Amino acid sequence: MQLEYFQLVDRILDLNTEAKTITVEAQVPKANTIFEGHFPGYPLMPGVLLIESMAQSSGWLLLGLMKFERMPFLAAVKEAKMRGFVSPGELLNIEVKLVHEGSGYAVTDARVKVGGKLRCNATMMFSHIPFPNPDLRGHMDAMAKRIGFPQQVLLQ
Repeated sequence: MQLEYFQLVDRILDLNTEAKTITVEAQVPKANTIFEGHFPGYPLMPGVLLIESMAQSSGWLLLGLMKFERMPFLAAVKEAKMRGFVSPGELLNIEVKLVHEGSGYAVTDARVKVGGKLRCNATMMFSHIPFPNPDLRGHMDAMAKRIGFPQQVLLQ
C-alpha cells in the first residue's frame, strides 16, 4: 500500500469475469505517518481507508468487466460496517462481487478480511464514463501492470 498516493491495492489475486468477482491483496504498512494521529499509542487503519480499499478493488473489477473502455467513479457507499480493527502490518484480503450493472451505474458488495476474519464490508455504487482523457487511461494502464491485472481478461 502507498497511502500517500491512495494506491491501496497491491496485487490482484483473482479476477473472474464469469462470476463477476475479484480478490485482491493489500499489505497495510507497519509504519506510516497516518498512524501517528490515528491513534497515538494504539495505531489503527482508518475506516475511511478501508472503505477506499474496497472502492478501489471494486473499480478494478469494473474496469475488467468493461474491458478498460469506461472509468468507474465512486458514487455512493451504502451499508458500510466496521466489524473489527485493522492494525499496521496486517495483510488485507479484499473480495468484491458485482451485484448490478446498467444505465451507467454499477453496484458491488465488498468485504475486507484479515486472516480469514471479516473486518468490514460495504455495498457501493459507481458511475462509469468513457475515459475522460488519455493521461488517466495511461495511468490506469500502468497501475494495472504494477498490480498484476490479468491482461487476458481484455481479450475475452
